[in-house]
Amino acid sequence: MARITLSKLAHSYLAHPTSDEDYALKEMDHVWDDGGAYALLGASGCGKTTLLNIISGLVTPSQGRVLFGDRDVTMAPTAERNIAQVFQFPVVYDTMSVRDNLAFPLRNRGRDAAYIADRVQTIARMIGMESELGRKARGLTADAKQKISLGRGMVREDVNAILFDEPLTVIDPHMKMELRAQLKSVHREFGHTMIYVTHDQTEALTFADKVVVMHGGRVVQMGTPEELFERPGHTFVGYFIGSPGMNLIEARVEGSVALVEGVAVPLGGAYGAPTGRVQIGVRPEFVRLSATEGLPVRITRVQDVGRHRIARAEFFGRELNAILPEGEGLPADANRFAFDPAHTLVYADDWRVSPEGELQGKAA
Repeated sequence: MARITLSKLAHSYLAHPTSDEDYALKEMDHVWDDGGAYALLGASGCGKTTLLNIISGLVTPSQGRVLFGDRDVTMAPTAERNIAQVFQFPVVYDTMSVRDNLAFPLRNRGRDAAYIADRVQTIARMIGMESELGRKARGLTADAKQKISLGRGMVREDVNAILFDEPLTVIDPHMKMELRAQLKSVHREFGHTMIYVTHDQTEALTFADKVVVMHGGRVVQMGTPEELFERPGHTFVGYFIGSPGMNLIEARVEGSVALVEGVAVPLGGAYGAPTGRVQIGVRPEFVRLSATEGLPVRITRVQDVGRHRIARAEFFGRELNAILPEGEGLPADANRFAFDPAHTLVYADDWRVSPEGELQGKAA
């Protein structure tokens, strides 16, 4: 297992990049703790897989260094990094049995037969393939083959890190939930450093201790699921995480008040007078309907999504959302959205502005 350090790391697929836009990965400095479970989350094309492939050694970065512990592995081939990697689509040996596929990484490293048999049985039980151990991989379904790939990635106990590149793409939804739970169980039991690439926020938030959110080739925030929800450090994080995402409205901020289309919105702290493109952001969970305070809106529809209802409204051409608590009706005279000041955040040029007096350790 290893602490992974990315130092001044950046990458361009162009031979001679001339501007920031030429880089698939913009310069970054990050330390990922030994034994941590991380999810790389972002939309397609944001740089997740490029970063994972740099960590694994499949791609050599244009600049910067990758360290496993104190060892610089930037130029080291994948075979020398002592990692396991599971790809988006299954990679299995069709002519081998399920048992032999799972045993292959251990036999390749000379482990004794008794240990291999015990470990294969444990992993087969974990991925739900105990009854399939004797079958050839050829002829199995795509999701069964991907379970074999997952199992082969987890069968070794001595790796520096296990890297997963959208490994549940071909797995049916019910099995996805089970396998995510099993991955968490493996992490708790063995403490491997795990990095899991996904564009699915549910996968990221249920798998990881810390989520690394990427946007446009940058890591825009790294934090616990709670931190990303409560204090999105960038407007993309607010938009991408949550369903619906954060309400974002352009405003002028003066101290502890935001002025939005002439309406004063109280804030939970003093922000001075931030410049640039200033917005306030509040999640739908912290918006309530009112007849007397808040922004005047026109309710366009109410959606029932099972656990709660979502009130969708229009405010000067913008769509705003409020989540209605379970069992709460829609008041007939409610035509305003009132924001909880403690959960109304301020952004300037898409980055969160810390209120005066906020401890550095709490800043996003």
